[in-house]
Amino acid sequence: MKIAVDAMGGDRAPAEIIKGAVHAVQKYSCEIVLVGDSEKIYGILDDAGDKNLPITVCHADEVIQMGEHPADAVRVKKNSSIVVATNLVKSGECDAVLSAGSTGAAVAAAQLILKRIHGIGRPAIATPIPTPNGTTLLLDSGANVDSKPEHLIQSGIMGALYAEHVLNIKNPSVALLNIGEEETKGNEQAKETYQLLKNLSTINFAGNAEGRDIPRGKFDVVICDGFVGNVVLKFGEGLALTIMELLNEELIANGGAKLLGRELIAATFKNLSKRLDVSENGGAPLLGVNGYCVISHGSSDAKAICSAIGVTCNYVNSNVFERINEQLAMSS
Repeated sequence: MKIAVDAMGGDRAPAEIIKGAVHAVQKYSCEIVLVGDSEKIYGILDDAGDKNLPITVCHADEVIQMGEHPADAVRVKKNSSIVVATNLVKSGECDAVLSAGSTGAAVAAAQLILKRIHGIGRPAIATPIPTPNGTTLLLDSGANVDSKPEHLIQSGIMGALYAEHVLNIKNPSVALLNIGEEETKGNEQAKETYQLLKNLSTINFAGNAEGRDIPRGKFDVVICDGFVGNVVLKFGEGLALTIMELLNEELIANGGAKLLGRELIAATFKNLSKRLDVSENGGAPLLGVNGYCVISHGSSDAKAICSAIGVTCNYVNSNVFERINEQLAMSS
């Protein structure tokens, strides 16, 4: 398996991206093509030491910045790292593309170059969220800010297939994010989507999900439009960090370290931080395009990139892309 990695995308690019790729090829059965400024990439690779790693470099001398209009930048900057990396998948030279750069640019490149799967109106980013029971898959978490009911239905189908074949959840429950669990709750979009989902026999629709149900793990898949999903995701990240900081402050203020013992507290914090750490998962697939595309957090470090490459490997090996095509053909 060969993965094209946008080496110039992300807050910590290219150093952390390259270090993550080095760790990944040592951990997973894959080859990496690092796309970006070859001089900078080779300089960092030389410091890594091992010259026999299955890593190659593809030069791209442009970068799409976070503030640029995604679709316009993809059309104009033909030699940008994300465009070149996505074209490697289009040509068949690579099996998947991974980027921690501009989410909008990664989505635009995938839609313009790889195109959407036939029958998919809007692709969706599927983000796994850790819960006490395992994982809840939230989609869309930012690919499209506006969605029609039919787009949410497609997200439900794709999310269920990903949860089953990548996350290994048997007959995953699918819920619609809403302001109440009753069938009559929500705006017109939510009420219309609910009725369509209720009559859909290809997924295990479990009704409405409220915001608190996501971190509690009440449902396996929760669907919403990308505007709401992105707000939920970033609120959750901020809340998790704040809770950890407040807990640490309270333990120190109340002499918790002396009472419970430093080793016990250190172990507890380490385990809790690991469960809440976004870098433990690293990447979220963009479902609904003609190829395997994974988007990583903009602040990803080497650990998160390594983890995202692992997610990408599992995604490709699952054949979810082919399964989505089959399911849509059956539903049409």
